[in-house]
Amino acid sequence: MTGLDTTLLLLAAAVLGVVAFRMLQLPPMLGYLVVGIFVGPHGFGMAEDSAVTHELAEFGVVFLMFSIGLEFSLSKLMAMRKAVFGLGMAQVLVTILTSMVFGWIASRWLPGMFQISWEASFALGGALAMSSTAIVSKMLTERLELESLHGRQIISVLLFQDLAVVPLLILVPALASKSPDLGKTLALASGKAAVVLVLLLVVGQKLMRTWFHIVVKRRSQELFMLNLLFITLGAAWLTEKAGLSMALGAFVAGMLISETEYRHQVEEDIKPFRDVLLGLFFITVGMLLNVRLVYEQFWLVLLLLTGPVLLKLVLIAALARAFGNSTSVALRTGLGLAQAGEFGFVLLNQAGGLQLVDPMLVQLILASMVISMLISPFILSKSDAIVMKFSANEWMMQSLALTQIAARTMTTRKHVIIAGFGRSGQSLARILAEENIDYHALDLDPDRVREAQTAGANVSYGDAARRESLLAAGVNRASALVVTYTSTASALKVLHFVNEMNPSLPVIVRSHDDVDLDKLRTAGATEVVPELMEGSLMLASHALVMLGVPLRRVVHRVQAARDARYESLRGFFHGASDAADSPENMQIRLHTVILTERAKAIGQHLPDLKLEELEVDIHTVRRGKARLAQLEDIVLQNGDVVVVRGTSEAVARAEQRLLK
Repeated sequence: MTGLDTTLLLLAAAVLGVVAFRMLQLPPMLGYLVVGIFVGPHGFGMAEDSAVTHELAEFGVVFLMFSIGLEFSLSKLMAMRKAVFGLGMAQVLVTILTSMVFGWIASRWLPGMFQISWEASFALGGALAMSSTAIVSKMLTERLELESLHGRQIISVLLFQDLAVVPLLILVPALASKSPDLGKTLALASGKAAVVLVLLLVVGQKLMRTWFHIVVKRRSQELFMLNLLFITLGAAWLTEKAGLSMALGAFVAGMLISETEYRHQVEEDIKPFRDVLLGLFFITVGMLLNVRLVYEQFWLVLLLLTGPVLLKLVLIAALARAFGNSTSVALRTGLGLAQAGEFGFVLLNQAGGLQLVDPMLVQLILASMVISMLISPFILSKSDAIVMKFSANEWMMQSLALTQIAARTMTTRKHVIIAGFGRSGQSLARILAEENIDYHALDLDPDRVREAQTAGANVSYGDAARRESLLAAGVNRASALVVTYTSTASALKVLHFVNEMNPSLPVIVRSHDDVDLDKLRTAGATEVVPELMEGSLMLASHALVMLGVPLRRVVHRVQAARDARYESLRGFFHGASDAADSPENMQIRLHTVILTERAKAIGQHLPDLKLEELEVDIHTVRRGKARLAQLEDIVLQNGDVVVVRGTSEAVARAEQRLLK
């Protein structure tokens, strides 16, 4: 198959897989993995495990790491250095040493089944030490846990694993050939890697903002996008040439851009590339699974699956605990990193190619690694329940956190609950405080919560997408709830719990655009505010003022645009299938009235009809194919179409006044 044939096949399979798994209410990631199993060489053999698929997959991981880099900064990375070079290094070294001990025990006590040299045990330990950057990072992002304590620990370990790949890829072939120049080779590779990272972090930091200013001044979206792709792939190329992973270079590039004011625009522009290519990566992972081998050697594969997963879970949790983390954070870190990783495949294939490990054992380990990645989303989704069961103090810690939230809101009535205390949440809190309106915010970034509390803000550490947190925040006593972040999945959870506990509570949800508008409204959102529209209104208002349009007229136009956007979507046209006594008919609806030649309203000014007395307003008036703009100047004519908005009873009264 050509590269185009392979790409089209994978895209078609991905679309079908994601649609099917969305219909089953399952994560799309699993859809990609299952599609890979079916179309791969061990399934129906429709797609080959070729260089084309691997390159596409690698680009997916590159763009994912770039997006994660946008969430960090140099100062944040420096604050995490203890976790990166402490916990991360300890995890890799202890995993390799443990693997070598198990290899020695197996060779000594089970010589008939396993005969593994210490070099092979070292290589297998290196492969076992790796975790899936793509799967874990995506799950943490979707669950809004990237900024949590365990999220930072996990990302720190993943970063060190990416760094550790370089010496491991040098050490394994050197050990296999028993090279005498091992120290020299390692020193040379480390020197190259250090030079490239210093260039990116020091020189790149100084150049990035200046270069982006130059590009943005050209006022070309095309140029901005080209520049973004060039920086991402250029940084990935530099680190690859230095012997590091492409993903690490992309992460550094994202981190440098996060220091500029263009971070949010970059994040939105890169999403399409990231999501599509990352989906292809998951398909290539599924293609590696040999279902027949798993069936024939089921018990051995099961042993090779459960053994390493449990071993990594226990080791990482113990190390995280030793580095001062609480039991719950340590367990969540272990659960997040227990699966195999992408670079583990690279090290395993290298060991197999060097004849360090028996080919049959390589295939069995490969199958177990793929399955561990397949079950990883389920493990992460159930991590809360697992931690609750095995951590004796988790209930106490969560109860303490909920008690603290409840204590802060116990005497508060008619307050506003703010879900998320980022830039938007803080701006809203300041406005509410200026109007003497009580509020209480919930946020999952412990550093932000600590600093905001010290400054006197009414904010607590808690997840607004959890029933207990909303209850502690006084959802039954609140006057409104505002979701200030743009995660539809989390907003839907918030709406679900609000509908359970206080169905009449108005909920305002922030969204990026109108894509999920219907979904959020169906879930119970009182209003959905798309930031793209609000940004465009602000741009238009500033432009009109600078062009000399009177400020009062500009304000009127902006308000009219907002009314049209937010109010008009509350109504809908009813049909014959809508029962007259259904609850929906108590909501706002739209109704069309066609003025015939005998209609009473013909020849009258629209304002003179005083339809507002009937608790309706005029949505639009159409004459032929034209929509009439100045409603206060309209003299109604035969054939005009008047669209009114109101309840069923109100629009019926308005129709009577217009026609009879």
